[in-house]
Amino acid sequence: MTAPGVLPRRAAVIVFLAFAFAYFLSALVRAVTATLAPTLSQEFSLHASDLGLLAGGYFLGFAATQLPLGTWLDRHGPKKVALGFLGVAVVGSLVFSVATGFSGLLAGRVLCGAGVSACLMAPLTGYRRWFEPTLQMRANSWMLMTGSLGMVASTLPVQWALPLVGWRPLFWVLAALIAVSMVVIAVWVPAWGAATPRADGPVSPAGATEGAQHGYAMVWRHPYFQRLAPLGFFVYGGMVAMQTLWAGPWMQRVAGYTPLEAATGLFWINVSMLCTFWTWGMLNPWLLRKGLGADRLMAAGLPLCLVVLLGTIVAGPRAGGGAWALFCMSCTFVSLSQPAVAMAFPQALAGRALSAYNLVIFAGVFVVQWGIGLAVDAFAAAGLSAVQSFQAAMAVYLACNAGAYAWFLLRGRRHNVLQTTAP
Repeated sequence: MTAPGVLPRRAAVIVFLAFAFAYFLSALVRAVTATLAPTLSQEFSLHASDLGLLAGGYFLGFAATQLPLGTWLDRHGPKKVALGFLGVAVVGSLVFSVATGFSGLLAGRVLCGAGVSACLMAPLTGYRRWFEPTLQMRANSWMLMTGSLGMVASTLPVQWALPLVGWRPLFWVLAALIAVSMVVIAVWVPAWGAATPRADGPVSPAGATEGAQHGYAMVWRHPYFQRLAPLGFFVYGGMVAMQTLWAGPWMQRVAGYTPLEAATGLFWINVSMLCTFWTWGMLNPWLLRKGLGADRLMAAGLPLCLVVLLGTIVAGPRAGGGAWALFCMSCTFVSLSQPAVAMAFPQALAGRALSAYNLVIFAGVFVVQWGIGLAVDAFAAAGLSAVQSFQAAMAVYLACNAGAYAWFLLRGRRHNVLQTTAP
């Protein structure tokens, strides 16, 4: 029997495509600074720490909205909230396009980050009600695949367009496309009604009522949320930080790539991520039916990213785009944590649980992006070469990832955290 609120297949596909278009654009806006880094550095005389802050400004704006976003999603639903936030993204793109200094660039990035901050949380909140559990896992992976497609579009296509039109008109086009995505969501996404209890929810309706009354308190105190938080901050956030910024400067300053070669490297990194998330979407329902849930897969798979990062640091100039593609791909095990968090809470708390976890992730992106820039400059000031400065900064990041993974393993054993819901 179909659970209450679950959409028919055709309607579910239409809703997915409507949200996927907006998320594609949000990922393009997020990742474009990696491709524009050489151009912006030259035009505005930016240092490594400036680049880190500029890229991190997007995630600062993104993270600042997450707590109210979760409450609004639970109360007003994905459609209304997404439309309101995307309007801010249009303004942010226009502000960035007319910036005459670093402060203008930073203001535009913060507004863009805040404006697209609902592009993944809104659909995931809706999927918690509209899709069955196996399809939630698949939809999550394929949304991330769509994001990778947006990041692909932010690399070579942007690099080819720069000499023809310049970087400012690119943001005019982005503003127009975001406005189009608002029309698509307004037409195709269903309205939001009161939440109904689902049989797969791990908490009783009484617990859902209590969660609604206490806001985020139940989310922050939940042992499973606490167990995943360091992984979200360092591993998930760090993966995004590498993919959207530091893989590019590493390829140029450590591996000796030209700007075009670095853009090509970013292109293939994002293509590899697109293929990886597509594969996760195909495999997730089968893995769940076999009893291989998110926790078991993350425990088994995440050591791969630690080994790959260690090898990249040791290889130094010999590690280019291929090494960073392999690192990002091996990190994708942590993406399973997002739908797992949603399914660990009842429908009435799904928006807040997802937004709280997303806050952790994007706070991590901001800290890792800016922190690596500060560390690179600090090690350089201490007398290290450019290559050694990057290696030392990445070694600090590796230590943080290893600590987060250890916390995930030990927290689960010590507190006997239950596995998340599986069909």
